[in-house]
Amino acid sequence: MALSLLLWGIVFLVVLLATVTVLLRIWVRSRAKSLLPHMKEGDKDVLVVGFFHPYCNAGGGGERVLWCAVRALQEKYKHVKCVVYTGDKNVKGAEIVKNARQRFNIVLRQQPEFVFLSRRDWVEAGTWPYFTLLGQSLGSIWLGWEALTKYVPDVYLDSMGYAFTLPMFKYLGGCRVGCYVHYPTISTDMLSRVTDQTATYNNRAIIARSPILSAVKIAYYRAFAFIYGLAGSCCDVVMVNSSWTHGHVVSIWGARECTHKVFPPCDVKEFMDLPMKSDAGKTQHSIVSVAQFRPEKDHPLQLRAFHEFLKGIPQDKRKNYKLVLIGGVRNQGDADRVDGLKRLAEKLDVTQYTEFRLNVPFSELKQSLSEATIGLHTMWNEHFGIGVVECMAAGTIILAHDSGGPKMDIVVEHNGSRTGFLAHDEKTYADAIKTILSMSSEERMEIRRNGRDSVSRFSDQEFQTTFLNASESLFK
Repeated sequence: MALSLLLWGIVFLVVLLATVTVLLRIWVRSRAKSLLPHMKEGDKDVLVVGFFHPYCNAGGGGERVLWCAVRALQEKYKHVKCVVYTGDKNVKGAEIVKNARQRFNIVLRQQPEFVFLSRRDWVEAGTWPYFTLLGQSLGSIWLGWEALTKYVPDVYLDSMGYAFTLPMFKYLGGCRVGCYVHYPTISTDMLSRVTDQTATYNNRAIIARSPILSAVKIAYYRAFAFIYGLAGSCCDVVMVNSSWTHGHVVSIWGARECTHKVFPPCDVKEFMDLPMKSDAGKTQHSIVSVAQFRPEKDHPLQLRAFHEFLKGIPQDKRKNYKLVLIGGVRNQGDADRVDGLKRLAEKLDVTQYTEFRLNVPFSELKQSLSEATIGLHTMWNEHFGIGVVECMAAGTIILAHDSGGPKMDIVVEHNGSRTGFLAHDEKTYADAIKTILSMSSEERMEIRRNGRDSVSRFSDQEFQTTFLNASESLFK
């Protein structure tokens, strides 16, 4: 009797859920017909593609992917119109398109329609000081619901990594859904670091030191990873930006057959136009790092590695070497980190050989890279590494972290020859710096040329080709 009641209860809940889903879908679809009616006016064959990109007016690599994708669709499909869901509600659509043209030199055939969202603060990390992953994911559902109820496209593409919006648009909106993943919200590496009780920027020392708190966090992460995997698994087409991201997305989402590697477009023309001069006879060598002053970029490792390198250099020769840290300072948190790095440089006694250049103009960035011998990168498990590509295009010898995208996709052999160096701690970084600077100028020139030649794999045209091939099934 009790078992029978339980079974009937389960059946009732399933039927109720299915009924609510169907009714919501009918309501959402009928509501959409009265919103942006001009999108299909006079042509029922028009296919509307909605890009979910709440920060589309920002100037980062993710926004370059967005606008290159919009341009690619406009150039290939005459029957496709694009809509962009954005939280940049204080900026007009024409200005957003103008900014994209000025920042990325991307000219669109026509201006997309913009759907402005008012709940973007729900996905801000600052809104969720605790349980940030869960909070931002719940916030993305609320923001996604606002987008869905403002306009339902035929094809939905999440281009910022908000996987929890995918089931909503697929099952309530009736859309074909795809996504471009820059970085998985949670990865197996994050789980392993908590399991190993390793203190990092996203695993506080107080948690890392406590077996009980670590166990609670592991349970939280595993539960979140399970739900994240369910959300991602409903995707029809998944595009990822690197081999590292591909491995983690397939591991958690399990969507191997529909997951495609699409390298992001890197605008390196201006770097590749820099003259590549021989450094024969050069006595002053600069090691240049280009990265925002965020905790995951691990600038302290750069200072410690440089200190380790200088320990093997006679005192009177140390003036021939300089570490230059170039990066953007977005807020007070970044400014505080820079102050902490300056204190660390003083503690390590490398202040006189270290230079901080903050928020420099692009012309100064190019000048610094053109004069550099080594381009330095120290972020563990960087998902791709556009900065690494830029350093190689500029003609520096790249020294990157032996993990993630740099290891698997960028600093790899090209035409059977070396394109750069990899390291993982201050000792291996110091050894690599010594090796590079001990080479003849001819040996360094060969690596520089090979590194520059290899980055053609990351051009706008290559992105357009692979993006269109990967997403083709969404538009048939």
